[in-house]
Amino acid sequence: MKGLSEIRRSRKYNQQKVAFDLNISRASLSHYERGIREPSLDLLVRMSEYFGVSIYYLITGRERVPGENKDFTLPQTKKNK
Repeated sequence: MKGLSEIRRSRKYNQQKVAFDLNISRASLSHYERGIREPSLDLLVRMSEYFGVSIYYLITGRERVPGENKDFTLPQTKKNK
């Protein structure tokens, strides 16, 4: 969760403040920032709303560029016969 720690630091918030505001423990927030644990989808949405950034940004540390993955296709799966 590269973007989570970046956005928190850019806002000059400490982990205790963010954890309190999101109603989670400071240890949990630290684990999310270091990639030890992954937050639930519900918590990702709350974090996104709290910081005013996309979930994509929280995870990658960058915003998506329109058309960035326009040629992306899902890999074909083998069908059992």
